[in-house]
Amino acid sequence: MKSKLSLLLIILPLFSFSQNVLGKWKTIDDVTGKEKSIIEIYQKNGKVYAKILKLLTPGDENKVCDECEGDNKGKPIVGMVIINGLSKDDEEWNGGTILDPKNGKVYKCYITLEQKNKLKVRGYIGFSLIGRTQYWYRLD
Repeated sequence: MKSKLSLLLIILPLFSFSQNVLGKWKTIDDVTGKEKSIIEIYQKNGKVYAKILKLLTPGDENKVCDECEGDNKGKPIVGMVIINGLSKDDEEWNGGTILDPKNGKVYKCYITLEQKNKLKVRGYIGFSLIGRTQYWYRLD
């Protein structure tokens, strides 16, 4: 019995680690390397979404998405949902989209934990080979 409990205590944290993408994340601009924003990833009706909580570049706090189309056009970037409708598929969440507020374009998306506090976020067109990857870092 004691060995089964020990095994469970070892395996359970590994299982939690592989799935826990929820929470607050810091994004880094992949061109400048500077901190860009704070994002919250949350789950709703079994799917994962992400919204921008804060922009970290001075002067960007009240920025709107001029390049966006549809409902997001001219709306504040802070509070905007940028990841929509990802579903769990093995070790990654996929099948949804990501919005780049800088250019207003929407891309297919998948996310996966690279490490406990490092999230790989991939936006792409068509096939995942044609796209861009960012790494987000978990906030405590």
